[in-house]
Amino acid sequence: MSSTETAAPSAATTAAALALGDDALILSHRLGEWAGHAPVLEEELALANIALDLLGQARILLSMVGDEDEMAFLREERAFRNVQLVEQPNGDFARTIARQLYFSLHQHALYAELAAGDGPFAPLAAKAVKETAYHLDHAEQWTLRLGDGTGESRARMRAALDGLWKYTGELFRPVDGLDVDPATLEARWLASLTAVLERAGLTLPEGPRTGAWAAGAGREGLHTEPFGKMLAEMQHLHRSHPGASW
Repeated sequence: MSSTETAAPSAATTAAALALGDDALILSHRLGEWAGHAPVLEEELALANIALDLLGQARILLSMVGDEDEMAFLREERAFRNVQLVEQPNGDFARTIARQLYFSLHQHALYAELAAGDGPFAPLAAKAVKETAYHLDHAEQWTLRLGDGTGESRARMRAALDGLWKYTGELFRPVDGLDVDPATLEARWLASLTAVLERAGLTLPEGPRTGAWAAGAGREGLHTEPFGKMLAEMQHLHRSHPGASW
């Protein structure tokens, strides 16, 4: 191998890139669905910016696996390795915020740890950790506003947190190729989440943190019912006009 060539990613690195890339891609699409529907214009722009950050992460990660367009638009449902949390429908605004809070707390802690190392994801993580800090702050501020707002906003935030709780356990399933300790990340996540909810006058949901599927099913290509419809919409244009460019 010449000095100008780079070694191909290992199988473990590719698998990890696929998992993280799919998380970012699917959540980006979900947030993009708020375009034209967000409660106020400011939030439409904020959610769009978060979606674009996640899409940028997804492009880098999926390009480590193969052609980014093919990875996004030509794979079948069972080939996606995202956690089930990110594919859940937006629902009302409180549900979107609860989903973002759960995910951003995890992603920020994960990328902070990866950025501190020297593995294959360190360069991406060093940039992404700054983006996820903004995503997390946005979710935290809205959690505080909704939890400490009116009786209606508090009830909706409580319902959103409870409804998505069962999907959070999968975030801490070990992923081959990621040099992190899932137990340490989970402990940090729970402590941070508890602190945010206490400030909002809320408490941690109760009940198991696994859904109807076994924990980790999304990473194995098993997805919840809403995912198929979302994927069909996301891939429709590309599949309808193969090879088109503009």
